[in-house]
Amino acid sequence: MKASGPVLRIAYLYPDLMNLYADRGNVTCLERRCAWRGVTPMVQHLEWNDRLTGTADLYVIGGGQDRQQQLASQGLTTSNADQILSGLGDGAAMLAVCGGYQLMAHRYRAADGAELAGLGVFDAETVHPGADVPRCIGNVVCDWNGSRLVGFENHGGRTFLGSSAMPLARVLRGHGNNAEDGTEGAVAGNAIGTYLHGSVLPKNPHLADQLIRMALARSAPDFELAPLDDAAEWAAHQAAVRAAGLR
Repeated sequence: MKASGPVLRIAYLYPDLMNLYADRGNVTCLERRCAWRGVTPMVQHLEWNDRLTGTADLYVIGGGQDRQQQLASQGLTTSNADQILSGLGDGAAMLAVCGGYQLMAHRYRAADGAELAGLGVFDAETVHPGADVPRCIGNVVCDWNGSRLVGFENHGGRTFLGSSAMPLARVLRGHGNNAEDGTEGAVAGNAIGTYLHGSVLPKNPHLADQLIRMALARSAPDFELAPLDDAAEWAAHQAAVRAAGLR
């Protein structure tokens, strides 16, 4: 489809480090859903030790194991924190998944006691209780704004939200942030953090469109997203609901 609408600038943070469970598919999903509507997606891939250039409307980061998270934490805090935080403060949007979500909170304490600094986008912190404690693994279904989100989780860390944090969703099936309080993910302004892998956006087109709307709000506030034929996406969504044992 020939572009006839606005440009959506996406900063994809550390795709080689943070890409567990097909998280890369989130960027592909955003690109396709934009292009089908005449929005031009422009993606900057930020590899380790790179510095962000220009401005972004949407920041995306996936999940990674502890070693990859350590490298990503170094890159974020030493090279790119100020620009990301400035962009979010100016209305940019974010999708941070699993390890990326943990790095956008205040800190992550790994199983060996090592502490990784986060950017503090979310008022939250994550603690890994140790290798002898079972991981949070399985299919997840959550209540989100009167609808559902689905995905797959696999994380050892337990994330606890601070007093100023808002959860993204409430768990109907699965563990969520910490397997204790029924929360899943976090929201801060236009930033969304979640443990949902899978990748999450192709099976949740309503969440993908919400991110696109938030990301375009500054540059194209009057642009309306045309409806798409999401029959395949909703079929995948319902299959994930059934896989979790719900209807």
